[in-house]
Amino acid sequence: MREIGAELRKKLDRRLSMKTRITELFGIQHPIMLAGMSWITEPKLVSAVSNAGGLGILATGPLNPDETRKQIREIKSLTDKPFGVNQPLNSPASQGNIDVILEEKVPIVNYALGRPWFVDQVHAYGGKIIGTVAMVRHAIRAEQLGCDVLSVTGHEAAAHGADTTSMVLIPLVASAVKIPLLAAGGFFDGRGLAAAITLGADAISMGTRFTLTQESIVHEKTKQLMLKGTADDTLYSDRFDGMPGRVLKAKGAEDMMRRKGFPLIGGIAAALQVKQMLKLSWGDLIKSAITMQKGEKNLTVFQQLRFAGGSVGQQRAITDGDTDVGFIFSGQAQGGMNDLPTVAEVITRIVAEAEKVLEDAA
Repeated sequence: MREIGAELRKKLDRRLSMKTRITELFGIQHPIMLAGMSWITEPKLVSAVSNAGGLGILATGPLNPDETRKQIREIKSLTDKPFGVNQPLNSPASQGNIDVILEEKVPIVNYALGRPWFVDQVHAYGGKIIGTVAMVRHAIRAEQLGCDVLSVTGHEAAAHGADTTSMVLIPLVASAVKIPLLAAGGFFDGRGLAAAITLGADAISMGTRFTLTQESIVHEKTKQLMLKGTADDTLYSDRFDGMPGRVLKAKGAEDMMRRKGFPLIGGIAAALQVKQMLKLSWGDLIKSAITMQKGEKNLTVFQQLRFAGGSVGQQRAITDGDTDVGFIFSGQAQGGMNDLPTVAEVITRIVAEAEKVLEDAA
């Protein structure tokens, strides 16, 4: 009995100090990760999270390989702490970006929407792989493929969660795999971090909370609209970029929900804009379309055109503050936010609150 009591005390002490398998694996101070968000998680925000003791993640989905290399090197100039990149594998630039990521020996590689072919290469230089999943069967498969950590995305999350909520999904995945878990979807404070750890996760991933910080480049008008929003002020649909996702409820998003049919000409124009943005040849664009159609999400041509249109729409809201036409992915956690603190303030108060919650519960 003494041995059992000592082991329980050891686990409790570990939780109260906020040291988890993920903090030890990644060499970070706090069990908090910045979710990769296209056009939002750029070098300034990434380095701010890493410098504050969390794990900053650069979103390379909207970048071409030259831009990816430039931004990775910029992050290295801004922090000497661990950081990572997030690359959706359904992106037309995914192959080229992954090549750059490997050449730059990025410490942590987070992939989504596809099957990773680069696990052994990342492990060869000592890097770690995070697989993003939203279903138990995908979690099991990702562990079999060699992932070191899983980011488990619940229905509450911004962008592309599936139908199962974090409360149910996290313990299900924790029971199905042995590797550490990042809980994503609905987390914005210390109570959420404490809950995630209790449910079986080793850290939390936050997107919406870090979007609403001083370091975030999101337009002030869009930030203020998100701050006014409640947990009910989001919309969930595949209308925005071809895949089921959650966005801020605003005029542009509501118009997209009401629109009948598919704007073919607008979709083609958006695809051409993406081609130019990523500096793709026609061959690369066609090859990417075939890959996306045969991939994990089996996106039809119309879904792919909607995906391209979604890329353009996001930029309108993020860069220009135009939510009358564009949209921004936002989670239900927006209902729990009413300020624009610095990244360091967010992390410090979340960790302090989580430690107190766990201590009181114990």
